[in-house]
Amino acid sequence: MARSKNDIKAEITTNFMGNANIAAAYGFNIGDSFVNTFSLVSLENFLFEILAYAIYVHELLFDTHKTEIDQALLNQKSGRLSWYRTMALAFQYGFDLIEDTDVFDNSTATQDQIDASKIIKYAAVNESVTESRVIIKIAGEENDVLAPLQPSELASFEAYLQEIRYAGVQITVVNYLPDLLFLTLQIQRDPLVLDANGMSIKNGNFPVIDAIEAYMKLLPFDGEFVIFDFLKYIEANAEGVVTPTALNVESSFIDPLTDAYGSPVSIPIKTIPFSGYFKVDNYNSISYVV
Repeated sequence: MARSKNDIKAEITTNFMGNANIAAAYGFNIGDSFVNTFSLVSLENFLFEILAYAIYVHELLFDTHKTEIDQALLNQKSGRLSWYRTMALAFQYGFDLIEDTDVFDNSTATQDQIDASKIIKYAAVNESVTESRVIIKIAGEENDVLAPLQPSELASFEAYLQEIRYAGVQITVVNYLPDLLFLTLQIQRDPLVLDANGMSIKNGNFPVIDAIEAYMKLLPFDGEFVIFDFLKYIEANAEGVVTPTALNVESSFIDPLTDAYGSPVSIPIKTIPFSGYFKVDNYNSISYVV
């Protein structure tokens, strides 16, 4: 773990002040305090500040490198949940595996073809709490917006999983349209900044809607939607908002049995989207008060 810059400088100055040759050259006693001997604007102090900072940055880089290596090794341990996520993101649509491996054959493909074949942009892996089963949530992108894979793409991905999975491991792939988020909000507005419809008087945009859309993009795939954090984000990032209040927040997700959206379910505090991601149904239930 990287030491603090102050700790590094303290070690340097302690060794400096404890050196007999240096003490004789400068005329101080061995073990004297560096701070009491040299001023803050002395050349020695500047040099040790620079040296301590350089060592501090160097140690931080080593820490970062070690963390990346540890994570890479963890993801490469076959059979772990993180390994299944890594393999899901590595899937290449339209490519075959090298025989007896879990690696795709890219020998005749260009880099553009390889990049285009990696259609799974988001993945999250969990274990079922009711049975021995691995659940893999996935999503691709259409026009930079999260979207499910097409049926032919999903069929190819599921065949790939059958090739690489461990014997006896049952896998369920969740590849659904986004959970719908129904928001009923009351926004106390600053009448100098927002009109009665929530529009910015100065800019003509709708800051609350802009903040909601920005928050949804920041929410990690399969991340937890927390109402308190959501409201705090609106308050901090939507110009003209005094106090946002959630009167009612509900979500609806695809029912696997009917392949259609089920009835909306209330979110009292927080929830994780069944599909892995949300889409706000509409903004018609946002009211503005003074």
